Formats: sequence, C-alpha cells, structure tokens
Amino acid sequence: MYVCSCFGITEQQVREHADTGACTPREIASACKAGTDCGNCVRRIQALLGRGSCPRRELVDNGASDPLAPQGRAPGPRPVAEVAAAAPAALSEAA
Repeated sequence: MYVCSCFGITEQQVREHADTGACTPREIASACKAGTDCGNCVRRIQALLGRGSCPRRELVDNGASDPLAPQGRAPGPRPVAEVAAAAPAALSEAA
C-alpha cells in the first residue's frame, strides 16, 4: 500500500529504510523523500515506525558513536558565536 502518493513510496519501502537504521520520519524523508512534499503521509510514517526499538538509537544510548552522525564540522559558514568571538581580535590586528 502506498504511504506517500507524492513520491510513490510504499509501506514496504518505509519498513526497509527503518530496517537499515532510519528511526524517525525525518530520516525516512532523507532516505526516500517521503513526507517532504505535501506532508500528508508523515503521520502514517510515524505509525509505521511505531514506538518500538531503534537499533541505532540503542547503540547510541549504550555509548557507541552514532554511525549516521556527521563527522567533524562541515565546511561552510562559521557559527555566529565563533565569528563574534573572533571579531575583537581581528579589529585590533587591523588597527
């Protein structure tokens, strides 16, 4: 049965993504786009995921590192707090 009509995602596909570690509707959306267009399927995805165990969540709860978490800081703009902290030093060097 289809869960997401917008992208043609079935219950079986959602279960397969859940079996490979997607534990939340957001992670399902990252894997297959379900829930990212009209949003009508998000509650159904939540129901399919249920409140059961999540192997990845259990690993993290037991102290293991999250295998899907980003490693290190991604390149790109620096956080505002980091820029603000560096600003006084940069101004004194410019003077």
